[in-house]
Amino acid sequence: MKRLIFVVVALLAGCVQMPPTAQDIQAKKFEAVAGKAVIYVVQPLGDSSNSGTVNLGDAGPITTQPGTYYRWEVAPGTHRIEGAGPFSAAAVVQAEAGKIYFVQHSVHGGIREGVSTVSLQQVGDAYGRRLVSLAQLI
Repeated sequence: MKRLIFVVVALLAGCVQMPPTAQDIQAKKFEAVAGKAVIYVVQPLGDSSNSGTVNLGDAGPITTQPGTYYRWEVAPGTHRIEGAGPFSAAAVVQAEAGKIYFVQHSVHGGIREGVSTVSLQQVGDAYGRRLVSLAQLI
């Protein structure tokens, strides 16, 4: 019985969300940057338990986990976000200075089979803000 209680407590402890960092709180203010655009790349909770890696051009690769996001400040212009690995997903953002954009990075699959599909899709402002508000900064 003690062993069962220990296992349940250990599993629940893994589900506890850490308090937000100062950087996470600042990023969730969704403030524009003068002369630059801001792109949030977010992997929502519930896709799967798998991580996914994307290449952010000159900024290099990042790896998202379910329920995490990355805030990327860019110069105005065309920015291509590409899935890394065996999946060919991509999203192109035509960024304008002073604007904020959201790209949903979906990773589907399971523990047993691993990643089965990956997608990158630019989403609207209200939906993107909601996804980010439920996620943690990486």
